[in-house]
Amino acid sequence: MTTLTAPPTGTLKSLNPATGEVVGEVPITPIGEIPNIVARARAAQPAWRNLGLEKRMQTLLPVGTQLVDRADHLGRLLMREMGKPLREAVGEINHCGESLEATLREIVDALQPDVLEDDSAKSFVYHDPLGVCVAITPWNFPLSMPHWMVIPALMAGNTVVLKPSEETPLIAQAYVDALNRALPKHVLQIVHGADEQGKALVQADVDLIAFTGSREAGKHILAAASTGLKRVILELGGKDPMIVLEDADIGAAAEFAVRNSFRNAGQVCVSTERIYVADEIADKFQAEVVKLTNEQKVGPGTEEGVTVGPMINRRQRDHVLAQIEDAVKDGARVIAGGEGHHGGFIMPTVLGDVTHEMDIMRSETFGPVACIARFDDVNEAVRLANDTPFGLGAVVFGGDERRTADVARRLDAGMIGINKGCGGATGSPWVGAKQSGFGYHSGKEGHRQFTQPRVVTVAK
Repeated sequence: MTTLTAPPTGTLKSLNPATGEVVGEVPITPIGEIPNIVARARAAQPAWRNLGLEKRMQTLLPVGTQLVDRADHLGRLLMREMGKPLREAVGEINHCGESLEATLREIVDALQPDVLEDDSAKSFVYHDPLGVCVAITPWNFPLSMPHWMVIPALMAGNTVVLKPSEETPLIAQAYVDALNRALPKHVLQIVHGADEQGKALVQADVDLIAFTGSREAGKHILAAASTGLKRVILELGGKDPMIVLEDADIGAAAEFAVRNSFRNAGQVCVSTERIYVADEIADKFQAEVVKLTNEQKVGPGTEEGVTVGPMINRRQRDHVLAQIEDAVKDGARVIAGGEGHHGGFIMPTVLGDVTHEMDIMRSETFGPVACIARFDDVNEAVRLANDTPFGLGAVVFGGDERRTADVARRLDAGMIGINKGCGGATGSPWVGAKQSGFGYHSGKEGHRQFTQPRVVTVAK
C-alpha cells in the first residue's frame, strides 16, 4: 500500500501505512509560489537576526512546553502517519520538547565569539547568520529531524523554509504551527510537495541547504547548489557494520544487534545492517539473535507490545523484500523470519551465509533485516566492514578494552560505538564519513555550520 497520493497540484493525502486509511491532507505548495516564500523569508531575516541570541532563545523556549503538553496527541498523529509504535512516537515528541532548553543553551554557548590574540593584533571570530536556510527532511523521524535542523538554523539568526517529506506532511505542519505560535511572521515557513518542490527550493535565492535523506538525492542537491556556491549540510545514508569479537558479551551484543536492526522497522540511518562475528562464538551469538528476533511483535503501532511497525510505503517494502529474495537466490540462508510478510509489514529477518558479492551487503536496505557473516581474522572483518561507500555509524563489541578500541579506530565511519550504539555524549557531533555526510550536525562545530564565521581584528 502506498502512503501518499501526490498530484502536481491540489493536496497531499497522507495515508496510514499500517491500514491504508487517509490520515489527512495538506495543500501542495505551487512551484510558482516558492520565490515569494523565499523573498518573505529574506525580508524577515534582518529583524530576526537583530534580536540577538539570548532573545531568540527566549522566543523559542515556550515551544518545548507546548510539545510536552501535546505529546500524546502529536505522538498519535505521528504513529498514524508514519507507522512507528505509539510508545516510540510519543517518545520522539517528548524528547524534542524536554531537551529543547538544553539544546538552546548549548547553541548559545557554541555561537559565542572566539577571541584570538598575538603580539600585534586581537581578533574576534563571530558566528553570524547566513540568511535564508532551506531544511529538507525525511519521514523516518518526522518531528525530530525537522527539529534537528530548524532549531540550530533559527538560533543562528537565519530564517527557515522547511520542506518535510511528502510522506509525513501532517506532523511537520503541526510542528511548524507550534513554533509559529512563538515566532515572528515569516521567520519559519513550510513548503509541501515532493521532488519538484525540493528542487525549486534548492534553486531558489537561498543561502544554506540542510538535507537528510538518500545518498542519491544528496548528490543531486550538491550538484545543483554548486552553481551558486550555496552552503550545504548533507546527512545521507548508511550501511552500518557491527563487529563482534570473540571475547564479547554475547548476550549484550545480540540484544543490541536485534534492537538496532529492527528499531523503527529498520528505517533508521544508523540501523545495524551488517554483522561480522568471530567464528568461535558465532553459533552462540546467532542462536541468541534468532531467539530475540522471534520475540519481536509486528503490527500496527496501536497494538500493545508492538516493537516493529509497517514499512513507510510499498516501494520501500518491495525494495527490502527484493534484496532478501536476491540474497537467498545467491546463497544466503534465512535463519529467522523470512516469511509471513503481509500488507505493509515485513517480518524481522536474519540472514546467514552472506557474502559481499550480494547487493544486500553493499546497498542500503532500510528495513528489518540483519545479515550475519563470520570471520576468523579480525583484519578481514575490518576490511569487510569498510568495504562500502557509506561511513555513517559502526559498532564494535569486545571484552578487551584496548583491543576493542583499536578495532573501532580502524573503521571508516564518522561515529563508532564500543559496546553501545554509535551516538556520542552530549555535545558530540552527528557526523558521517565517506559518502554518508557532507558537513554535520550537533555539538559546537555542528551548530556553527549554520553560520558564517566573520573575523574582526584590531591592532594592539
